[in-house]
Amino acid sequence: MAPVSKAERKALMDAGAWIFNVVTSVGIIMVNKALMATHGYSFATTLTGLHFATTTLMTVVMRWLGYVQPSHLPLPELIKFMVFANLSIVGMNVSLMWNSVGFYQIAKLCIIPVLCLFEVVFDNFRYSRGTKLSIMVVLLGVGVCTVSDVSINTRGLAAAAVAVWSTALQQYYVHYLQKKYSLGSFNLLGHTAPAQMASLLVLGPFVDYWLTNKKVYSFDCSPIVIFFIVLSCIIAIGTNLSQFICIGRFTAVSFQVLGHMKTILVLILGFIFFGKEGLNLQVALGMLLAVVGMIWYGNASSKPGGKERLSHPEKSPEDGRV
Repeated sequence: MAPVSKAERKALMDAGAWIFNVVTSVGIIMVNKALMATHGYSFATTLTGLHFATTTLMTVVMRWLGYVQPSHLPLPELIKFMVFANLSIVGMNVSLMWNSVGFYQIAKLCIIPVLCLFEVVFDNFRYSRGTKLSIMVVLLGVGVCTVSDVSINTRGLAAAAVAVWSTALQQYYVHYLQKKYSLGSFNLLGHTAPAQMASLLVLGPFVDYWLTNKKVYSFDCSPIVIFFIVLSCIIAIGTNLSQFICIGRFTAVSFQVLGHMKTILVLILGFIFFGKEGLNLQVALGMLLAVVGMIWYGNASSKPGGKERLSHPEKSPEDGRV
């Protein structure tokens, strides 16, 4: 048997990282949907804090076992990342509450153009015509199959803007911090997860009360609810880790574009497990168009000149300086 080349090994590891992220992301969405829609546990911010608690525990164990080496991340960088990440979580929840589902989905699609802007401005990336068109096809396809009613109001628009920019900044910063400080996925999680756990477990109950008018500590957690919470937290370890792995190996734009495969899979699984209401020709065509766009993007961006850095500036999205 011929030895595996370096390129083949990288391709296998890239595919493994994507599969890991898709499986855990789709899994946690389905579990959380059952937890919230079926069993009435609507405390999304607090649940995210619990996710980071289990992720923190994982990084502590991995460090204790010697799989994670000591590393350094400056406190100002950690604080900026935590602000971006927590604003993203709260912003998305508030955007969903204050906007129609259609406008919420449109806002999520806007994350990709914002990330492209960051890569052009801060990393000096340039995209080929084919890469740009493939991104547009993905956005169009996902939009066709997820956007229905669209209504806009001032506070909803403000919440969506905060959610989009903070999410884009958080995902861009994952790649930026890994490259600048030579941090692996476990190392970066070891720095960020405890900070997000502490902040979200303190602020989460207040944010959830504001969003739902319900107190998390007054919720009657039955054994099945506890089971789903524990299951969600376990899967979240893989979701958080795989996100950092994928963004570190690729870029935030590629993570977002190809990540919409998860949107398609969630729709399909939702139709399978929660009923086929809403499944029609428009949705099916949108899914097909999105998949075609993702395949096109993967092919176009991997070609010479499809997506290339013209120089290697060490810019931060905070200062805009080389």
